[in-house]
Amino acid sequence: MRPMQGSRFAFGPFVLDPDAGTLLRSDVPVAVGYRGLKLLAALVGRPGEILGKAELMDAAWPGTAVEEGNLTVQIAQLRKLLGSPAVGGEWISTVPRVGYRFTGAIERLGDAKRKPLPLPDKPSIAVLPFVNVSNDPEQESFADGLTEDLITDLSRSAGLFVIARNSVFAYKGKVMDVREIARDLGVRYLLEGSARRAAGRVRINAKLVDAESGDHLWAERFDRGLEDIFAVQDEVTAKIVEALLGRLRATSPRNRPRNLEAYDLCVRARKLIDDSPQMAREAHLMLTRAVSLDPEYAEPYRWLAINHWMGWVHSGGPTEADRNVALELARRAVAIDPNDAGCRWILAYLLAYERSFAEADAEFARAIELDPNEADTWAALSDIAVLAGRVEEGLEHIRKAFRLNPFPASWYYLTLGQAQYAAREYEAAIETLRRDETYRTSSRRFLAASLAQLGRLDEARAEVELFLVGNPRFTTRHWATTEPFRDAATLEHFVDGYHKAGLPE
Repeated sequence: MRPMQGSRFAFGPFVLDPDAGTLLRSDVPVAVGYRGLKLLAALVGRPGEILGKAELMDAAWPGTAVEEGNLTVQIAQLRKLLGSPAVGGEWISTVPRVGYRFTGAIERLGDAKRKPLPLPDKPSIAVLPFVNVSNDPEQESFADGLTEDLITDLSRSAGLFVIARNSVFAYKGKVMDVREIARDLGVRYLLEGSARRAAGRVRINAKLVDAESGDHLWAERFDRGLEDIFAVQDEVTAKIVEALLGRLRATSPRNRPRNLEAYDLCVRARKLIDDSPQMAREAHLMLTRAVSLDPEYAEPYRWLAINHWMGWVHSGGPTEADRNVALELARRAVAIDPNDAGCRWILAYLLAYERSFAEADAEFARAIELDPNEADTWAALSDIAVLAGRVEEGLEHIRKAFRLNPFPASWYYLTLGQAQYAAREYEAAIETLRRDETYRTSSRRFLAASLAQLGRLDEARAEVELFLVGNPRFTTRHWATTEPFRDAATLEHFVDGYHKAGLPE
């Protein structure tokens, strides 16, 4: 989901909104397939230009090798759907042996505004990425780390509603009006700032803005020795909480690093966690180094635990050794910093996979108590609740996660799609799982199952083939025995969808 929605395109009686994935004819939705929509968006986006077959195939089947015949079929279906322009001729013309061109007149309708998110019933804030104003691009991660730490510190205050880091970093480097950003994220207050780190000193400017009135509620400049950086963070947090809640509420102290190089390594590694196996290996090296530099700093253990767990995901399933190492690392993180909600939810999630359900539930509850704004906790809890057969609760949790993190990592969409499948909302699951954010990930198995349950077996089989390219060792039986199911009927429903879709037994 992008923070700023793209243009809509009008031609003849049609309006195409590529971001919303809709095509309207005289304000009535047209049933157009996912691939057709992608092709039409590519053509309409560059009217009058010849688009080559390879480029169009990449637009509709990104990262996938498909026969050229598939493109021909999709174009034929689009032509049938659109009919002929009132002035005669055709909307899409063929350029022999080269590609296709959109020949109709296009009117850009400007930005399709997202429906504003309603404001929460408590003071709501987003911390925008602090700008690195030093001449050294190496200090970029320092400014990012400062932003992330302030988000974590603020979100531990139960009296505030705080947007997650993933969503605010969507605005990094963009020049936008604060009111527009606040509207996008559904918050009233924004914290903006800049950071400069040089020669053992740190200079930080921060200001708190009321996006509704445009007033500055508080602004301050800090010029301190680098060793005082965490004291400055605590001070900024305290000032904001005081400005928004009128009084200070003490939260439990956080485990801070004693070694700034270990801190820098952690900040850089956080960005690589969700990525490819190569990135996961790079993150592993950074985090291992951070642990050796500062063995009493909780954060690297927490990320190493999730890094091992992602290793299972990338390799197709957990090995006993990997599971034990991940769990041990998560326990170590919680032992060092029992007040860190992030350490707690990761431990809770891994415990659920060990089927230590009572302990997992207790850890999730403690994580939420420590930090009710930690969106990842709610998303992870959704996954575990759905597999326990508490489907409505699971849907509620993932919706809460999306509200706190409107532009999240791809795994949120996988979790939402899984919950929608479990709720038998197959159409909604297909729409979720075909989003660009998650389409090429392992969530394709839930997409195939949703299609199969609607009897769309050809589409389901095509998705299974694509899924197995990336997950060649997948079997339904292994998946069913390693996922933390607590409810036989829910398990049976997933297995039924997998069998109908043709996933290996």
